[in-house]
Amino acid sequence: MSHPRPDTLEHAPLGRESAYPERYDATLLYPIPRAANRAPLGIEEGALPFVGEDEWHAFEASWLNARGKPMVAVARFRLPADSPNLIESKSWKLYLNGFNQTRFAGREAVIETLERDLAAAAGAPVAVELFEVDDEVLMPRRLPGDCLDELDIEIDRYTPGAELLAVGEEVVEETLHSHLLKSNCPVTGQPDWGSVLIRYRGPRIDREGLLRYLIGYRQHQDFHEHCVEHIFMDLMARCRPERLLVLARYVRRGGLDISPWRATPGERPPEPLRLARQ
Repeated sequence: MSHPRPDTLEHAPLGRESAYPERYDATLLYPIPRAANRAPLGIEEGALPFVGEDEWHAFEASWLNARGKPMVAVARFRLPADSPNLIESKSWKLYLNGFNQTRFAGREAVIETLERDLAAAAGAPVAVELFEVDDEVLMPRRLPGDCLDELDIEIDRYTPGAELLAVGEEVVEETLHSHLLKSNCPVTGQPDWGSVLIRYRGPRIDREGLLRYLIGYRQHQDFHEHCVEHIFMDLMARCRPERLLVLARYVRRGGLDISPWRATPGERPPEPLRLARQ
């Protein structure tokens, strides 16, 4: 199966038209094996130290009904963390754009098509939901827990450093978050802005060190999913929590946002929510 190069979408010079397909084409989806990025973190396929999902929202989902009338929706996709592949976001955008001038018998036909094609690319079942654009479930909310962003700290490092993480002796159960997460796309080099939530039970994590660590991703190049896995693995190794959940909610780009989460087995999954920046 041939795929478009994922780095061609947003690199056309000013004034030059980019090719956006108007007809459905499942071959546009570009799967990327997770294993290569997991290996440097000591993560072995088939023996993942976490559970989780990659939750996507598509805010520009549209298609034609059987009579040619345009339909619009917000789509939610959930890829399991144990799928062998992630799906490159630019190819996903091209693929979804191909629905714009394609007729479908109804919403169920759209969902069935999306689930089939995305599962084939990811190598595992992908759950798909379609929401009305004004559905209350999509209304912005706040992250729970304490925000770290008001800490008055000096920063001189913008690459990840696990040695910044430290813990005390007291065992606590708390939820912390920051809106200062930023990384860079390894394909296009574009900035990826996001918020990160950490929920854990274990030795109290030093908050200043944690914030310095999270800001350290500012010049780091990696996919959203692997940034979350990197954070999870560093926290497990350095802080030794009994339970841990790491969730990142990245700002949308091209009508798509992604919110990967990883957790220790048995940990309660995060409640679906959308932030104002998404």
